[in-house]
This record gives sequence, C-alpha cells and structure tokens, in this order.
Amino acid sequence: MQFSIEIEAPREKVWQTLWEDKTFRDWGNIIDEGQYMVGEMAEGNEVQFISSEGLGVTSFVEKLIPHEYIAFRQVADTMDSGKQEREKEWTGGKESFELSEKNNSTNLTVNIDVPPGLEEIFQDRFPRALERVKILAEKKK
Repeated sequence: MQFSIEIEAPREKVWQTLWEDKTFRDWGNIIDEGQYMVGEMAEGNEVQFISSEGLGVTSFVEKLIPHEYIAFRQVADTMDSGKQEREKEWTGGKESFELSEKNNSTNLTVNIDVPPGLEEIFQDRFPRALERVKILAEKKK
C-alpha cells in the first residue's frame, strides 16, 4: 500500500516528527494503540515497534539517508514487549518513508507491505496518522 501527504514544513522537521520519541508515540498511536519504538534508528540496526498490548515487530533498517529516506525489512513478529516471537504475519514485509522537499514544503510518501486481511484497517488508520504528522510538523515551525 502507498500513502502520501504534503506538509508545509522542511523535511528536517518532518523527519524529526516521524522519529522523535514523543511525536512518534503521538502519530503512531493512531496506527496501533500505545505504539512506541525501541532501539537506535541507524542503518544496519534492528528497532522494535511495540504496542501497548506488547505485540509488535522487529525491523531491520536496510537503508537510511537522514531527512530523506528510510527502509525497513520486518524480521520478526513479537509479543511480550519484543521478548518472544509470535506468528509471522509481518515477517518479511517491507516499509519505507521517503521525504522530498520543494519550496519549504515536504512530500512524505510511505510504502508498506500490509498482511492480508489488514488492508481496510490501514486504509483507515494510515491517512489519519499522516495527517497527525502534518499537524505536528507544521506546529513545530
């Protein structure tokens, strides 16, 4: 699935809004209640995205160009706040965030592999989450 939004802010501010803990928790909560991230966002690292229920996914950062592009490969579905593996619903999927700036405005495009049966949920939640990123980034001016 692909989602895109135009944000009236430089891409550095959009990037910070996406990945700083406080703002990530804010917009990520729309996708999965209580979602937070564990780990250092750096190419070659693994990070975990975990919900308030303790379910999540461990993702490998395949490529990272700060303020411009990040690509994840989902390497394990987890439970118990990332301590145990569970069914492989997300494992193997890919997700990327691309930011391109023009005239102090940023286009954010997200490509995400969504497991069968969850398309409708993501079709509803992801645009709302990106709208929240827009509000937060534009407020940071």
